[in-house]
Amino acid sequence: MSALPLASPAQQRTLRMAARALARAGLVHAYGHCSLRLDEGHFLVCAAKPMAMIGAADDGAVVPVEGPLPEGVLGEVRIHQQIYRRRADVGAIIRSMPPVAMSLSTAACTPARRHGMGSYFASPIALWDDPQLIRTDAQAQGLAETLGAGNAIAMRGNGVVIAAADIERAVVLNWYLEDAARVELHVRSAGLAAQGKTLSEQEAALRATDAGRIFERMWDYLTHGDPEAGLAG
Repeated sequence: MSALPLASPAQQRTLRMAARALARAGLVHAYGHCSLRLDEGHFLVCAAKPMAMIGAADDGAVVPVEGPLPEGVLGEVRIHQQIYRRRADVGAIIRSMPPVAMSLSTAACTPARRHGMGSYFASPIALWDDPQLIRTDAQAQGLAETLGAGNAIAMRGNGVVIAAADIERAVVLNWYLEDAARVELHVRSAGLAAQGKTLSEQEAALRATDAGRIFERMWDYLTHGDPEAGLAG
């Protein structure tokens, strides 16, 4: 068996920063994990501990896209395997527990495209209608197939999964999804869902821009004050 590739110090650092950013934003707690792709057949997943507790010495583990999970890697990381296996365009994945999106998912509801940050997602956002933890390859396959070509899927009563081109974008999209869920809950709670407008396909396509350092500025905001921010290597 060939040796696993090594992640660079910069990749390890960026993944640690992403994990802590998700924790500071309240998008994960004791549970959750994130990863970034290293090459066609391997990815780096964060250390198997609460993300807020990941320190500068807590390197992630390299995981093959095909084959069993390495010892010490969390069982639900098989979700990452199945998505990377199907999606060459995906360079990072987050499994998180955003509270408002979680609440909506218990009613088999996902946020509609009601405001700018919701424009970055399919309408409707996919729903994995099963509250169980993903503990088998068959479950992970089903979730990945339900996600399809989308960038987000809600798991009924069990958090969300985000897939994106890179880890910075994945973190930002995770924040955007929770904000879309916040708006959705407010509109529904006020009884305004029926008369409230949603973005058309054309409106969403125009609004979902990455110009003007949209993603970079939110990444900077979410990682502000991180102990490893601005470090080289």
